[in-house]
Amino acid sequence: MTMINHTMVTTFILLGLTEDPNWQIVIFLFLLITYVLSVTGNFIIILLTLLDHNLKTPMYFFLQNFSFLELSLTTTCVPRYLVSIVTKEKTISYDACLTQLFFALFFAISEFFLLAVMSYDRYVAICKPLHYTIIMSHRVCYELLFACCFIAVLSITPAAVVSQTLEYCDTNIDHFFCDYPPLLKITSTDTRILEYANFILAICILLISLTLVISSYANIIRTVLKIPSTQQRKKAFSTCSSHMIVVSISYGSCIFMYIKPSAEERVSLNKGVAVLTISVAPVLNPFIYTLRNKQVKQAVEDLIKKCVLNTLKQ
Repeated sequence: MTMINHTMVTTFILLGLTEDPNWQIVIFLFLLITYVLSVTGNFIIILLTLLDHNLKTPMYFFLQNFSFLELSLTTTCVPRYLVSIVTKEKTISYDACLTQLFFALFFAISEFFLLAVMSYDRYVAICKPLHYTIIMSHRVCYELLFACCFIAVLSITPAAVVSQTLEYCDTNIDHFFCDYPPLLKITSTDTRILEYANFILAICILLISLTLVISSYANIIRTVLKIPSTQQRKKAFSTCSSHMIVVSISYGSCIFMYIKPSAEERVSLNKGVAVLTISVAPVLNPFIYTLRNKQVKQAVEDLIKKCVLNTLKQ
């Protein structure tokens, strides 16, 4: 195979999920429906948390930003692939590929640490209710959000710098978006050290954020079990159950995708898991939070009533 220096590469070819025309139609319809539902669901949550005064709390501030990250992550990857299925144009420029890679990783890593922050918020609300407004002040909320984004940028920067120094022996990326493992697969550079470094980084990101989540919920469970009233215990667990489901989906899929040392062995299976993470999870999360949250459901009902009344008045 002819060696291609990274400085000569101007475009890559994203092979997508399948070459079968029939399956491409199915995949297109599936991704289009899930993308529309994801945009709609997450946009509604963002809109509700901005407009409803009852949702002006730290919990819904973090939910609003989590929905924004979910919306951004799926928008970074899915629309471009939908266009490529329709137009049959699979090429993506070198710069656009690295940009997509950067933002996909940025939004994903930010989500992990934001989930940890949301767990901490629930810990303070349940375990230290009298000090909640002091501990989770507006300033602290913004600082925690900034910390999530800063850690994400800090984590991505080494990989982003190294990606621009790699040499490639192929331009075909076996994925539907620019992800790090399939990029490493087509390099002519010896990437063993780089792969293990990324493996360790992925472990650190997931373990640190997951440890924060588990420690928060361990304290929450201890506190809740001490509550004498069964009804109050159920109410306390109910406020955390939606978040725990989202955490399970997010961490489960990403541990499967990234906690393996070899880029070669995980690319084919990862495409299916990537669809779950980037397309399906952003659809499920709004429903998980709304269907299990009385305040959000009430806010939805109020918004619908306002829209109906405004329409009737006109």
